[in-house]
Amino acid sequence: MRRSIFSLLLFIGLNAMSNPLDTSKVEHLYAKNDDVKLHYAAIGRKAAPLVVMIHGFPDYWYTWREQMSALEDSYRVAAIDLRGYNLSDQPTGVKHYEMSTLVGDIAAVIAAEGRNSSVVVGHDWGGAIAWNIAMSHPHLVDLLIILNLPHPQGMIRELRDNPAQKQASTYAFNFQNPTAHEYLSAEALARWVQDPEARTHYIEAFERSSFESMLNYYRANFPRPGERGGILPETVAKVKCPVLMFHGLDDTALLPGGLNDTWEWLESDLTLVTIPGADHFVQQARPKLINETMLDWLNRRVVRENQ
Repeated sequence: MRRSIFSLLLFIGLNAMSNPLDTSKVEHLYAKNDDVKLHYAAIGRKAAPLVVMIHGFPDYWYTWREQMSALEDSYRVAAIDLRGYNLSDQPTGVKHYEMSTLVGDIAAVIAAEGRNSSVVVGHDWGGAIAWNIAMSHPHLVDLLIILNLPHPQGMIRELRDNPAQKQASTYAFNFQNPTAHEYLSAEALARWVQDPEARTHYIEAFERSSFESMLNYYRANFPRPGERGGILPETVAKVKCPVLMFHGLDDTALLPGGLNDTWEWLESDLTLVTIPGADHFVQQARPKLINETMLDWLNRRVVRENQ
């Protein structure tokens, strides 16, 4: 068990960061979904188009620091700490981490910013939440950007039909064990972060987090082979808005076969960027490429007020 966790966390090599975030400009704000307080970090003019960013496991809002810096001049960026992580509340019990509740957390951030909709960006579990909010609440999502998380239909297919993906997902099946969180530590979870200063921030954030909550995402939502799980909403609809996807092809947890047929589950255009040599945490592995592509794609589609 311990070996499988560590192998998941050690597979990423980061290249040099190019857009350091001025943290003095970051606002630390809270949204509320029922009784759960959700911390998010925001930057950019409040009147600018809103971009909501959702991290995955094991991570927190700071994973988006490069993208926040790149987008702040033209967009209002809100990067959430998912429930259970860092400064957000950590409710006890698997039921508090079901997908419909996680989708509600993102809706709460959009509402807290005084908006009716936003661009939604998600990585890993954040990508699963982003796909789900686009399917179940399309009025909330203007544009969708996904990093290293195939469409849930593709994930379910691969877990059913692809032995390599089943093997690659062994860690996720292990995480569903009720005692799996006992094997985790802040230091182990932060081992994939190679920049020493950033790793210090990560360890501090993970020490504030709930390891049991982190794994409740898997217990509540990750499908076993042949099962649908909670990764899809009850009513599966095609995504209506344009979609931009990035996928690091060296991801050892989420194999690129899951990308096949993505267009079958969309109503609008799909832009797919596959990146050789990049691993799971692609937003940190290739920040320059991600930032430039994301900005260009957004700027071609977002109508901003006159400045």
